[in-house]
Amino acid sequence: MKKKVLLTGFEPFGGERINPSWEAVKQLNGEVIDDVTLVAEQIPTVFEKSVAVLDHLIQQHNPDIVICVGQAGGRLHITPERVAINIDDAKIPDNQGNQPIDKPIVDKGPVAYWSTLPIKRIVENIKESNIPASVSHTAGTFVCNHIFYGLMDYIARTSASIRGGFIHIPFIPEQTINKEAASLSLETIVKGLKIAAVTSAKYETDIHIVGGMTH
Repeated sequence: MKKKVLLTGFEPFGGERINPSWEAVKQLNGEVIDDVTLVAEQIPTVFEKSVAVLDHLIQQHNPDIVICVGQAGGRLHITPERVAINIDDAKIPDNQGNQPIDKPIVDKGPVAYWSTLPIKRIVENIKESNIPASVSHTAGTFVCNHIFYGLMDYIARTSASIRGGFIHIPFIPEQTINKEAASLSLETIVKGLKIAAVTSAKYETDIHIVGGMTH
C-alpha cells in the first residue's frame, strides 16, 4: 500500500549558520522507497508560526505520517521522542525574538501527547545499520517540543488518520569546529532518517523491548 511521509526540518537558530534537520530532510525530498514517498519541507524556528506552517503543510500534502525533525546539539544519538509536553519555557529567543516562559502551548490542553510512531522499532532498525540511536523521553521546552505537541494536538483535534512524532538529531561535524560536542555526519543522519520514515510507514505497532532510562 502506498504511503506518504512528510518530513520537516527547521531553519537555523541560536546563532548557527545551518540546521542539520533541514540539511538532512531536504536530501530525502521526492524519494520513493518500497511504495513510500518522502516529501520534505522547512519550518520556521518560531513558536506559534511553526505550528501554523505545519498545519498548512499537512493540508497541502495529505500525508499518512508526519515526522518533525530537530537539532539537539550535544546528543550522541538519533533520538525518536516518546512524549510532547504542554509547556513553552524558552532558554533563548526564537527567530522572531519570542521567549515564552512557563506558558502552555494549548490552554487547557492535555498535559502531554505520546508519539504515535513505532519509536523502539525505529531505534532498532537504525542500530541495525550501525548508526547510534536511542529513545528520548524529553523533547525539551523550545520550538521542537512546541511543534511536536502542536502536531499531535492537530491530529487529536481533527481526528486525522495521521500518525506522527518527532526525532532529534545531533550536530553535524562542521557545527562543532569551535565547540566540544558530539556529532554525526550528515550522510549518517540522512540514512537514519530514511530508515525512520520507511519504518514508520510500514509498521503501525511498536515492539516491546527495553528502552527506558534510569535517571
